[in-house]
Amino acid sequence: MNFPTDEVFLTTEEVLEYLQVNLRTVYRLIKAGKIPAVRVGRQWRFRKRDIDAWLDSQRPRGDRTAAAPAAPVRNTRPRVLVVDDEASIRDLLEKTLALADPPYDVDTAPDGTTALDRMRAFSYDLLIADLKMPGMDGLALIRQARRIKADLPVIIITGFSTESSAIEAVNLGVAGYLTKPFRVPQVLAAASKALGAPAA
Repeated sequence: MNFPTDEVFLTTEEVLEYLQVNLRTVYRLIKAGKIPAVRVGRQWRFRKRDIDAWLDSQRPRGDRTAAAPAAPVRNTRPRVLVVDDEASIRDLLEKTLALADPPYDVDTAPDGTTALDRMRAFSYDLLIADLKMPGMDGLALIRQARRIKADLPVIIITGFSTESSAIEAVNLGVAGYLTKPFRVPQVLAAASKALGAPAA
C-alpha cells in the first residue's frame, strides 16, 4: 500500500499559504531537497507530513502544538513570471517590479519552454512575456499558459508592433501591450492594471 489513507498531499498554492512564504523560498527549499516534491502528472504535490517535518525543524523547541499558522493570511505580494530572451530586459523588469511599492515577487525565464515548466510547478498572478523569442514566441506561450491557468493576466512586450500581432494579442485576452523601449512607470502601471484595477 504505497498511499495510506491518512496521506495528505498539498498543491504548490496550498504550500505557499500553509508555510506563509513566497514562491522563491519554496523553489529554493525544493532545489535544496528540504521539501520533497512529488510529480503527479504535470503538477507538483507535496506530502503534508514532509512540510510539517520541515516546519518542526525550524522551531527551536520543536513545538508541534499548532502545525499550521494560527491565522493563515495569503501572501499579498502578487507573483509575476517575466519571460524574455534578453537578460538585460529580464533583469530590468525583475528589479523594477521587485522594488515597486508595494513590491512583487518575481521569477524570470529565458524562453517559453522554461516558463511553462515554472508555471506547471508554481502558480503565478501575472505573466509578462516578450512577443518575439527564439523557438516558442510570446503568442504561442500565451496559448499554452492559458491551458495551465485559464484566467492568467498577460502583458506582452515587444521591440516592434505590427497590426496583426496586436490584434492576435487582443484576441488572446492580454491585459497589457508595451513596446520597447519602455519606461518604468509604464511597466508598473500596466502590471497594476492587469492585476486588479478594473478597466475603465
